[in-house]
Amino acid sequence: MNVVGISGLPGSGKSLVSKIAKKRSNIVINMGDLVRKEAKKRNTDVGETAINLRKEQGEYVLAKLTIEKIKNESLKLKDSKNSIFLIEGIRSQFEVKMFKENFKDFILISIFSSPSTRFDRLKNRKRDDDSEEYENFLKRDQRELNFGIGNVIASSDFIIINENGLDEYKNQIEDLFDNIIN
Repeated sequence: MNVVGISGLPGSGKSLVSKIAKKRSNIVINMGDLVRKEAKKRNTDVGETAINLRKEQGEYVLAKLTIEKIKNESLKLKDSKNSIFLIEGIRSQFEVKMFKENFKDFILISIFSSPSTRFDRLKNRKRDDDSEEYENFLKRDQRELNFGIGNVIASSDFIIINENGLDEYKNQIEDLFDNIIN
């Protein structure tokens, strides 16, 4: 089984990588969805929940949940050896460390977009945890940076710059799957 991690600040373009991965019959696990699910249970803010989960259960909590989910999903597959799992939303070196310990050929890919580009995308996306105020956008970025996402991006095996339009970005993702992942 191949496991690929995707990292990047909010609005960088991680979800399009996941969408293309699904079209190629890969299995996608979104770490943010795990946090959103827990936030709903707790009836709390997603950002607050992300922080509290790490305080309560340690920095490895989301990686542990993700690894457990991958292992459970691989048991359901006929040919898990050739399966590709894509983990969207890696935010800390703790998570990277656990994935590398559990999956020998783990590849880490990061998506980069400028703050102004990402802010515009988030305003249009209108997900519950997105803000239309630039100050709140910057606070969210800072929270992500406090988790260690900057170090994750810096230690990536591959970085895709997503600044030059959707068609070019899609081509970069397709090239990534054709030449690196599959």
